[in-house]
Amino acid sequence: MHIHCLGLNHTTASVHLRERLAFNDDSLRAALARLGCGRVGNSLSELVILSTCNRIELYAVSPRFEAEDLELFLSESRGVPADGLRPHLYHYCDEDATRHLLQVAGGLDSLVLGEPQILGQVTDALELARGAGSSGPLLSRLFQSAIHAGKRARTETHIARNPASVSSLAASLAERSVRNLSNAQIVILGAGEMAELAVEALRKRGAAKVLVLNRTLERAEVLAKRWQAEASTFERMGEALSAADVLISSTGAPHTIINPGMVERIMQARPSRPLVMIDIAVPRDIDSRCNEILNVKVYDMDSLHACLEHSLAEREAEVPRVEAILNEEQDDFMAYFNSLDMLPLIAEVRQQAEAIRQAELNKTLRRLPDLTEAERARIDALTQALVKKLLEAPTAHLRAQANMPTAPDYAHVARTLFGLSTGD
Repeated sequence: MHIHCLGLNHTTASVHLRERLAFNDDSLRAALARLGCGRVGNSLSELVILSTCNRIELYAVSPRFEAEDLELFLSESRGVPADGLRPHLYHYCDEDATRHLLQVAGGLDSLVLGEPQILGQVTDALELARGAGSSGPLLSRLFQSAIHAGKRARTETHIARNPASVSSLAASLAERSVRNLSNAQIVILGAGEMAELAVEALRKRGAAKVLVLNRTLERAEVLAKRWQAEASTFERMGEALSAADVLISSTGAPHTIINPGMVERIMQARPSRPLVMIDIAVPRDIDSRCNEILNVKVYDMDSLHACLEHSLAEREAEVPRVEAILNEEQDDFMAYFNSLDMLPLIAEVRQQAEAIRQAELNKTLRRLPDLTEAERARIDALTQALVKKLLEAPTAHLRAQANMPTAPDYAHVARTLFGLSTGD
């Protein structure tokens, strides 16, 4: 059997193509169900689909080296011609497929190095496949190894501990700027994508008091409702700033909307209470001169990018440690995978020995009709023990040879010695 990975990701395909191919939970279940109906080619015995905004990958088990069935399945299930897919696809087999999934789960193949979301997505992909009955013992073992590797990478190294996006960095700065983030008043200016990512990152860090201000109340309420925050409009900006410990600004305004005069008036009423303002808007929302006001600290995109580059450099420095973990997990899985080739041979040896034992035992017991049931049971147990002892060393050697380059030759010799079929 061979393990296959067929897919495309942010490095091989455009956002437009990835959107056309992406599966939601319902379409995933429907696609996985096709395997049980025999509609994914006759050669596939297991299937797991990993679909995210940055990748669509099919993992399968097949006796063939080729992946035409997987390519056809992806084309048919998403309604995209195979000719349009082929230039963007990559295909890995066996050890390469294993290594790829480990790197994905470990965060080394992500758009943002070390991002944590992919590990949950790998876990969800396995659970969906199990629920659909399309994941068998081999892919379950592979995905469990990948999930374990991903968890180890994130707990034993710092690959995911430094912010790697502007929004997560803004949330991290907010967390470091106050004594207790759960008690701090956070004000978000704007309700776009960057603002939402910042709110999400803040919530994950324990922020409880979040107020979203936007030009239109409706947009602010949509974001606020999603993350259990308050919502209002820019008319409350002065009041909100007076109560704020941290301000994160991400509006689409063409000019600055917070100036030194406004901030000075606010700080006069709260001279000993610091205010941290994080400007993630382009162009800037906050006049840089606000940074000159006592107890006010302003971060803009230039300073954030400098911090971000440092964070990414720290993550990149962790890559060798993550690679070492992935190597360990891959060695363990490949030892298991390669041992599968020896299992049929070991099973045949044991079946042959058991058949011989039973035949000789029956012959002996027929010649000794006066034995009691207890005596017959003792003789049966004796023969079982003898066979087990005789096969213990040969089967142990067969298992040990499973990971060696000479395993096929070793298996052929073993079949010859035991008088088993050598196949082709």
